[in-house]
Amino acid sequence: MIEIEYIVRDRRGVERLRTADKKAAEAYDRILENAERLADWLRAGSVLPSLPDDDLETLTVHLARHAREVELILKGKPVVSEPAPRVTPIKATG
Repeated sequence: MIEIEYIVRDRRGVERLRTADKKAAEAYDRILENAERLADWLRAGSVLPSLPDDDLETLTVHLARHAREVELILKGKPVVSEPAPRVTPIKATG
């Protein structure tokens, strides 16, 4: 039996997700890319300048993971909670 495993790493090369589900890997990769862009944007705008990098990463990954809900909030629409995805990312260390 052949198994294919997908590993998603952040831009520092830290493994963030390991899964056999290609769609889940691609979706999480997009979340990380969007979170990095959000973090760059927040830092460039001097928003939360004293927020530690780990906390900024947690915030931006959360916002990217819940982009649809954030969009609804910004449009002034009600947010309907959905169950969290079953894929559990690997906690970054270091």
